[in-house]
Amino acid sequence: MYNSDATAEARSVSQTVDRALSMLTLLARNGPSGVTELARELGVHKSTASRLMAALEKYRFVEQVGNRGKYRLGFGIVRLAGATAAQLDIAAESRPVCLRLAAELRGTVSVSVFEGGGVTAVAQEPSTERNWIGLRAPLHATASGKVLLASFGFEELGEALEQPRQRFTPHTVTAPGALLADLSRVRDRGWASTSGELEPGLNAVAVPVRGPGGRVAGALSVSAAAEYLRSSDFPDIARALGRGADEILDRLRRLAGH
Repeated sequence: MYNSDATAEARSVSQTVDRALSMLTLLARNGPSGVTELARELGVHKSTASRLMAALEKYRFVEQVGNRGKYRLGFGIVRLAGATAAQLDIAAESRPVCLRLAAELRGTVSVSVFEGGGVTAVAQEPSTERNWIGLRAPLHATASGKVLLASFGFEELGEALEQPRQRFTPHTVTAPGALLADLSRVRDRGWASTSGELEPGLNAVAVPVRGPGGRVAGALSVSAAAEYLRSSDFPDIARALGRGADEILDRLRRLAGH
């Protein structure tokens, strides 16, 4: 059944987003500008432009220039650009390592990062029909996700544990207590594993990838069918992945000039 109210609401949201992005584009092109100038260029009422600027200022995408009544791009833009650059760096620098490890471990090797409440692959070797790059996977049911969860601070982990957790297979760990115990083991031994937790018969091992500053920037993992990636081999595989993570860190340090 046609829902005119829902359609109108969607159109309104789309228009608001379009106007907000247009304002950022104008500030990037013209430099510091007042609300009146921006409203005139966008063809909207000054009150509409003022509301949009207030929303953008809340998230630090714009900031006021002293008491001049003008706005310029804010630090929030730099933060987003920095996060994107970091992900591009780790993707590019990890690809040769993934390629070598894929041949050595005879599995699909990926580097993943935390994004939007899940874990997203930014590099994968070999390139197969099943491409994980750009796909968001759950933190609690993947080896990479558990590595990232184990690196979270107290508050961040608490927020993550408050989110609902889907049971994908009978082996998926969903209970908070069981998941915390699993994460404690990850911290103690330095690697995570899953055995049929996301998909039946699919095993995986992952280790943290650190950036030049020492913080966990992502996770390096290998996944394969259980008959090829046996649980008895997990410790040896984790050591091989650990060497790969060290190599990625060295490459990132050279890129950063450290």
